[in-house]
Amino acid sequence: MIIVTGGAGFIGSNIVKGLNNKGIEDIIIVDSLKYSEKHLNLNRLKFKDFLSKEDFLNKLDSINNISIISHQGACSDTMETDGDFMMKNNYEFSKQLYDFCNRSNRKGIKFIYASSASVYGNGDNGFKEETSSEYPLNIYAYSKYLFDQYVRANSKSAQSQVVGLRYFNVYGPQENHKGKMASVFFHFYNQAKETGVIKVFEGSKNFLRDFVFVDDIVNINLHFHDNNISGIFNCGTGQCRSFYDVAIAVKEHFPGKEIKIEEIPFPEKLKGKYQAYTQADLENLRKTGKYDKEMTDVYNGASQYIKILAKDLGYYK
Repeated sequence: MIIVTGGAGFIGSNIVKGLNNKGIEDIIIVDSLKYSEKHLNLNRLKFKDFLSKEDFLNKLDSINNISIISHQGACSDTMETDGDFMMKNNYEFSKQLYDFCNRSNRKGIKFIYASSASVYGNGDNGFKEETSSEYPLNIYAYSKYLFDQYVRANSKSAQSQVVGLRYFNVYGPQENHKGKMASVFFHFYNQAKETGVIKVFEGSKNFLRDFVFVDDIVNINLHFHDNNISGIFNCGTGQCRSFYDVAIAVKEHFPGKEIKIEEIPFPEKLKGKYQAYTQADLENLRKTGKYDKEMTDVYNGASQYIKILAKDLGYYK
């Protein structure tokens, strides 16, 4: 049995799809459908049961034959200012699952969880998986950072495989429900389609991010499902691209239609909380994590994603 928390969400639903592609359907999805449109992410997935977080925690001790907990569930809104909510939802819940997997009577349950590249802050000290590089700029990033610290502090006594995956800027199908937090690929495509104008922040040619296609994230997760390796690993491409590059990549998929790229003022509320540059250091993933697949570049990723956006509005059908 594989548990996928956040399994109705963006990355979680893609992981379930990746498991289905391997013929695995013995899956319990843990999530909330408060935003009911998320059910569209589930329509083409095969799984055994769906539980709310509360029901899951109540039933956890009675669920038999768990092999993996893939913990993708979290509040990922970087503009959320309720620190108590963020810590309870992201930090405390993660600790509960970690502790469950590492009880002596539960030895052998793999715990693979979503960390975040946001823990690196502005990146002044690089993007290597070590505390000297980490300085979170918002409470979301801090909740992820603190759980990574909890994992590190308990690593010597861990009874099971524990893997933290620091996702950089992920994009791809099934992110519609994220609204303002959806990737720039999603927003740029819809802007171009609806208005013929892609809007980028002033200075976007100098805002560089490591944009990683969700299929690569799925492949990395499944790699650790199949290999008994523990650690915290960056998950990106190892290459950065500007937001302007993404706008051009999207623009090229509207042949015969004039698409303009327009600069808009940078929002005041994002100043001091915005990562202007990210680029994953993949040395640990490649060597310690033994992951050797090539990553999808921005132009190929945009091409694959936009085909699904154009045909099926960004969902698997």
